[in-house]
Amino acid sequence: MKRRDFVSLSIVVLAVAACGKKPKLSSLPAGSRVLAFGDSVTFGTVAGPGEDWPTLLAGLTGWQITNAGIPGDTAEAGKTRIRGLLDEHTPALVIIEIGGNDFLRRRPASAVKQDIKFLIGTAKGAGAQIVLIGVPELSVLAVVAGKPGDAPIYKELGNEEGVSVIANVFSDILARPELCADKIHPNAQGYRQMASGIHAGLRRIGLAH
Repeated sequence: MKRRDFVSLSIVVLAVAACGKKPKLSSLPAGSRVLAFGDSVTFGTVAGPGEDWPTLLAGLTGWQITNAGIPGDTAEAGKTRIRGLLDEHTPALVIIEIGGNDFLRRRPASAVKQDIKFLIGTAKGAGAQIVLIGVPELSVLAVVAGKPGDAPIYKELGNEEGVSVIANVFSDILARPELCADKIHPNAQGYRQMASGIHAGLRRIGLAH
């Protein structure tokens, strides 16, 4: 192959690869407003005061993180409260961890995906950056095997909606009994691990230092 043809082909390959990349996220300085939107895992069920991952993440980043986790909340129900929270807190970033209760109620993954897509679209419309936390779709097989994995919809949403996904942090914690209070909640050590894992993911995508 002639050098000129090789260079032309290389440019085409790089251009195609660039098309699949997510938009670059803007780094958030200390003091930035962040909304942690989720269920009992975001709320910090079974954790003591200050042991929930949003509070711990605030300590690692210097951000002002509002914990908007509600035990038992679903992606479906979350659609009714996301707008009010965005209007109240005007966050620069929304971290979404939700869907586990939908899966436990045997809602179709396609329906859960559409609900989370609504949450993403609403947050985008408010001008916020969005990060998804992958949530395991707990099945009998996964529980027995002790190897839960993120539901595929989170990776799909990341690709389709152009948002970053922090994968396998929650799933990896549930795979380690010493980090869990029960089958679906981390213990205090698990929440510390979750905050650390999310922080590492945020640093990889350029949002945190």
